Amino acid sequence: MGNSITEMGNWKKVLNDTTVVNRGIGGDITYGVLKRLKDITDRQPSKLFILLGINDIGKDIPDAVIADNYLKIVREIHTKCPQTKIYVQSILPVNSTLPHFPQHYDKEEHVLSVNKLLKANAQVGNYTFIDIFHLFVDADQRLDSRYTFEGLHLKPEAYPIWVAYLKKQGYL
Repeated sequence: MGNSITEMGNWKKVLNDTTVVNRGIGGDITYGVLKRLKDITDRQPSKLFILLGINDIGKDIPDAVIADNYLKIVREIHTKCPQTKIYVQSILPVNSTLPHFPQHYDKEEHVLSVNKLLKANAQVGNYTFIDIFHLFVDADQRLDSRYTFEGLHLKPEAYPIWVAYLKKQGYL
């Protein structure tokens, strides 16, 4: 579940699993997910991987509000789907030095701040925090140009790296 970064992943193919449901929606923010959670909870998933926040940051939603909305999301899922294992993934780095970068997302320091909050809230939120930021960052702490079209979205070849990491860590 998440935004366009999730939506653009061909998860059924990369995971070789036809039961995977991709609930990524381009442009979505944490408030949008809160409004559409019934669609998720009605499915009673065994596992739920969440990647959200970059669009919230782009809309200047405060870091603490983003992290609090995550807590609201996971608490509602826990209430309605107590068997669901929730994985909150870090927001990915961005790279504003690339052509066609959406300038309103040029807020790297907020990505780091929200990721720290998401990690800090894992215990109280009863979710597993997964740092995937490090998989795609370059030496300058930007989204590695090998993995992105324009500094925000991932190329298809980045998704198998992501999945391999999740498998290596035992999350899949």
